[in-house]
Amino acid sequence: MGKRKGKCVKRNTATKEALEPDHLVKAPHSFVIHRGKCSKDLMELTKDFRKIMEPFTASQLKERKKNTIKDFLSVSGYLHVSHMMVFTETELGSYMRLARLPRGPTLTFRLHNYSLARDVVSSLRKQYVMSRAFKSAPLIVLNSFSGEGNHMKLMATMFQNMFPTINITTVKLKNIRRCVLMNYNPTTKLIDMRHYVIRAIPVGLNKGTKKMVQGKIPNLNRCKDMSEFFDKAALMSESEFEDDANAQVTLPQSLASRGAAADSKSAIRLVELGPRITMQLIKVEDGLMDGEVLYHELIEKTEEEKAFIKKKREEKKRLKEKRKAQQDENVKRKQHEKEELKQKALEGIKKKKELTENQRYELYEPQNNKYANLRINK
Repeated sequence: MGKRKGKCVKRNTATKEALEPDHLVKAPHSFVIHRGKCSKDLMELTKDFRKIMEPFTASQLKERKKNTIKDFLSVSGYLHVSHMMVFTETELGSYMRLARLPRGPTLTFRLHNYSLARDVVSSLRKQYVMSRAFKSAPLIVLNSFSGEGNHMKLMATMFQNMFPTINITTVKLKNIRRCVLMNYNPTTKLIDMRHYVIRAIPVGLNKGTKKMVQGKIPNLNRCKDMSEFFDKAALMSESEFEDDANAQVTLPQSLASRGAAADSKSAIRLVELGPRITMQLIKVEDGLMDGEVLYHELIEKTEEEKAFIKKKREEKKRLKEKRKAQQDENVKRKQHEKEELKQKALEGIKKKKELTENQRYELYEPQNNKYANLRINK
């Protein structure tokens, strides 16, 4: 029986406030790990993928060689983990397995090519990194996932359930700072994954005014006074994203960025954060990293082969259940034998104690003690 909590712990408001809200507990959490021998680039890609899944992921998770999938599965329920991404590498290529915990299904993707986040950021002309963007989950955007086949529906559902759902009536726009784009190409059957940060830039302002609104320090080296800086707006070029009217929206809420007030017009700009991944769905399994193969891109089996594999799997499952039942029976038998030995030991201790008391009683009886008889005679 555990130790009961005291009154101070029960009345402590800090302890109650430390508990996570219900919507955070129910949000999908994830493990992103790598298994087996992997190159440094694939290990770096694993860390970049953790950045995508933040904040509902174990970003500082350190997996060891001796850790198995069962080890992560055993703690997944306590940590409310619902998805697991496993990166592996073989001689044929790199793979990513996306599994729904605790019972599956499991989707296996082959990584055709990828670019790390550091390479994507270094290729940008203007690098933009905002650490506050990773405090909230990204927005998932799926394109061309309405194809035929149950594997397409399952793949779209798995991608959507990786991230928390958004209630459009109660959502705060300032919390939506990132987006993940999944684009499916029906011709090549490849999936392009991109990761962006969302920026809202006020429109209708010249370049000089925009610099002042965004808090940037203007260069007044060629201006005699402040008014001349604003009057030179006609000579300054506007940004290319303001030319597209489709990228301009009227904000219903105020954002954290400067100049993005409610009911004002802003241009939405996406800045890529990385990584870039191009992958292809290879296999869909019914269970967790195992089970019946529901779909395979490269291998197609006949009905006889499917029936044989199913029969073999059922036989393997039956033998496993039989072994488990035998092990449970052995555990119960050993526990029963242990209890019997314990009872025998207690009975032996009790008999020995009674025998010792009887011997002590006989020793101190006057008729049995010669020293006591001598004292009585004297």
